[in-house]
Amino acid sequence: MRIIKYNKNYENAVKDLLVQLQEYIALIDDWKLNIMTPAYREVYFKATIETCKNGVIFLAIENNSVIGLICASEVEYDEVDRASYTCPKSAIIHELIVDKNARHSGAGSKLIEKVEEHYASRGFEYCHVDVFEPNEMAKNFYSKHGYITRMRSLAKKLPSKK
Repeated sequence: MRIIKYNKNYENAVKDLLVQLQEYIALIDDWKLNIMTPAYREVYFKATIETCKNGVIFLAIENNSVIGLICASEVEYDEVDRASYTCPKSAIIHELIVDKNARHSGAGSKLIEKVEEHYASRGFEYCHVDVFEPNEMAKNFYSKHGYITRMRSLAKKLPSKK
């Protein structure tokens, strides 16, 4: 398995992985709020590339096929952050996806290690990631790699008044 920087030759494979992740997220969403419209593949790919244009996208390649990707960038702080937080140099992982047929191959571990090495070598102190609460597989993966819960987003479905 090789870990390489993203290049346009792998655009369709990256789109396939993004779709695969969204299908999984929609499947585990008990509230059925996560969906995938026909436009998802192109729209989310474009958004992912834009999000990481000042960051990195690494791909896990095996037998000339993309089996995983990780997209990360520097956390950007605003005036309120700087007034209320020490604002250490931090990275944020936006996406980490391993093809469903390549899970438990070590690809996810190699990708996260690559991102952590990339940012640590540039003086970054922390790496963050947000995980969809029902995604037990992801929560267990990140925990195994030393990530801890620092923030939690809570939601409540309100009763219908119709």
